[in-house]
Amino acid sequence: MQIPILGRLFRSRDNPISNTYFGSNYSFFFGSTSSGKTVNERTAMQTTAVYACVRILAETIASLPLHVYEHTSNGKEKALDHRLYRILHDEPNPEMTSFVFRETLMSHLLLWGNAYAQIIRDGRGNVLSLYPLLPDRIVVDRNSNGDLIYEYRNESGSIKLRREDVLHIPGLGFDGLVGYSPIAMAKNAVGMAIATEEYGATFFANGANPGGVLEHPGVVKDPKRVRDSWNAVYQGSSNAHRVAVLEEGMKFQSIGIPPEQAQFLETRKFQTEEICRIFRVPPHLVASLDRATFSNIEHQSISFIDNTIIPWVSRLEQSMQKALFSYDDKKKYFVKFNLNGRLRGDAASRASFYQTMRQNGIMSANDIRELEEMNLIPEELGGNKYMVNAAMMDMASVPKLMEPDLEGGEKENETKKVLELGGKR
Repeated sequence: MQIPILGRLFRSRDNPISNTYFGSNYSFFFGSTSSGKTVNERTAMQTTAVYACVRILAETIASLPLHVYEHTSNGKEKALDHRLYRILHDEPNPEMTSFVFRETLMSHLLLWGNAYAQIIRDGRGNVLSLYPLLPDRIVVDRNSNGDLIYEYRNESGSIKLRREDVLHIPGLGFDGLVGYSPIAMAKNAVGMAIATEEYGATFFANGANPGGVLEHPGVVKDPKRVRDSWNAVYQGSSNAHRVAVLEEGMKFQSIGIPPEQAQFLETRKFQTEEICRIFRVPPHLVASLDRATFSNIEHQSISFIDNTIIPWVSRLEQSMQKALFSYDDKKKYFVKFNLNGRLRGDAASRASFYQTMRQNGIMSANDIRELEEMNLIPEELGGNKYMVNAAMMDMASVPKLMEPDLEGGEKENETKKVLELGGKR
């Protein structure tokens, strides 16, 4: 039986293979690039722009407060007594803090396109701890029953984990099961950044002179000896601007192209912007301030939260909700990152916002103080009361107040009472 051409090119969804394992059919995305540089996740991190983007995103997500909430009749409240609250908010395992754990998962997700953590459970299925797993050692497959299996491979062998024992956070992918590595998909852009960086390092290592020719009026019997003796004295940035002594009528003729003519610096700046585009990070966050102003930096920072951080946060929240809670707990509890601190803006904008929300009875004093990370006002002092502006009145009361005073001043007194009560009769 002949296999159709499309069947050989595309693997069916019922038997996925992780794109991160170096040996799967996805490995062709790595390796050599058009610039001639080998690119993988670890070599990419040696590029300053990649390192800066990964660090900014990982640290931002890790620094957001993460809470477990319980649905209540009034909305929601923190489930401080739930077992997962301490694990996610404080200490996922005895070796890591919550910050380090989430920072590690985000760095894996940004470089490999997938983040994995082993779920340690007790006999009743309750989560005891979470341990991150290296993505390049994971192969995702299905068993004979069609259930997902995560095979963790290392030098000593391999171990298979059930779907219930793995917290898997996939990035952007084509089948919804396994994400693709951003570094692999954009390897040419990263490879060019590596090539320009190495060019600059070599340029200065050679004494900021790309190369040249030693001209001799006669015949040189041993060219290698002459070249080596020249390099020994004048090669390297520490030997730059030394006075050269040429004997026997020799002349030095430079044939290198100056970096300005080769647009070396412009190329490096463009590649930095290209890498920022891959991770959707504003250039000013990686210290690329050529086109930055105070006004557009503020708007770019707001856009960074809306268009970059919130999608990542939603991806993590839903993956944790799916993997960590039991069927019954999913009806009562949920995981939520607190982005209020990042979205607050400047002090003047916050004050105006809080004033409007407070006067319209939407927020209490304690609601505002909680967002500002201030101590709450005791309930007996009115910290949880919702107030409205007393000057507001029902429009239905206005025509009655405008009726002529036919009772000798009694209407005027009644009008004053209505105004004092805010239009209520």
